Amino acid sequence: MIFIKKEDISKLISKYKSNGLKIVFTNGCFDLLHAGHLDLLKKASEFGDKLIVGLNSDASVKKLKGNSRPIEDETVRSSSLLDKVFVDDVVIFNELTPKKLIAQIIPDVLVKGGDYKKEDIVGYSEVTKNGGVVKIISLTPGFSTTSIINKSNR
Repeated sequence: MIFIKKEDISKLISKYKSNGLKIVFTNGCFDLLHAGHLDLLKKASEFGDKLIVGLNSDASVKKLKGNSRPIEDETVRSSSLLDKVFVDDVVIFNELTPKKLIAQIIPDVLVKGGDYKKEDIVGYSEVTKNGGVVKIISLTPGFSTTSIINKSNR
């Protein structure tokens, strides 16, 4: 399990693909890692041989979620993810979406949690035009970082 710099990802992907490994990709902020996140990651890992997680940088999370976020910095969040046996690699990205990262990786399986239409998922066209598939995993009810924050503020 490794943290990989975005600029080094191509080398890792080449190694995985030359060994015939099926690459799964998912992404998120993963701020205050909770049971819902873990369920998504475990299920995602079951679609292939290597699970790569794209992690929003601190700056990216702040732009997406507001100035009070993230609660945990990207070092803590990436370490927490890498502690899980079903996560193989973590790549931090600064953009608001992982579109460029997905285009660089071209995973065999792109996984997202939630109530999306597959076609609306960032990276859908990049993955499917290269023979990959997009999977949607239902969210685990009752778990969200926002609800944890709200509960702790009571």
